[in-house]
Amino acid sequence: MDNYDAYIASFVKEKEPFIEEMERYAEDQCVPIMDSGGIETFIGLLRIQRPKKILELGSAIGYSAIRIAGALKESTIVTVERDPARYQKAFDNIQRSDCAERIQIIEADALLTEDPAIFEQTYDALFIDAAKGQYQRFFEKYASTVATGGVIYCDNLFMHGMVLLEANEVPRRKRTMIRNLKEFTRWVMAHPDFETALLPVGDGLLIAVKK
Repeated sequence: MDNYDAYIASFVKEKEPFIEEMERYAEDQCVPIMDSGGIETFIGLLRIQRPKKILELGSAIGYSAIRIAGALKESTIVTVERDPARYQKAFDNIQRSDCAERIQIIEADALLTEDPAIFEQTYDALFIDAAKGQYQRFFEKYASTVATGGVIYCDNLFMHGMVLLEANEVPRRKRTMIRNLKEFTRWVMAHPDFETALLPVGDGLLIAVKK
């Protein structure tokens, strides 16, 4: 956390013990969740937008879905997770939360599923936080589920600074992912059907408003 993130965090209300427990678990088990500055900014943007229906791709342990539902009391969330162990942990966390009735979690591969529970709805907001090298495929598959005027949010566009590195400086096992992520960023920033901005908050948050 840099000095700006620490400064922002100093104004955040004290977190509930359950939220802190999830954060500790994520750190101990190396589960990626949004950092403090990123999640607070994201929730702030959602409060401004006030979406009623939200779709999340990549539940992980349910952290962001629970944080969002806790902040937006009139919103419902459908969240999708393909990893069985993470799905079960997210399901358990959601059931322990005080907003379980507004969060529906689905175990599925978001790139393969055609589950009617997902696709027979239209969403005001779509949050993509799944496999970073597949962001363009997620975007293309799910953009049609977002209402006109709705917003698609994508996290981790900076990938801890690796997008700024030369190709030969990126760890070999991550090179394809980083190349795909950079290509997606260029593609979506020029997309004619969206007004798009890339915000330097958290690990890079992209916002695309559907025209």
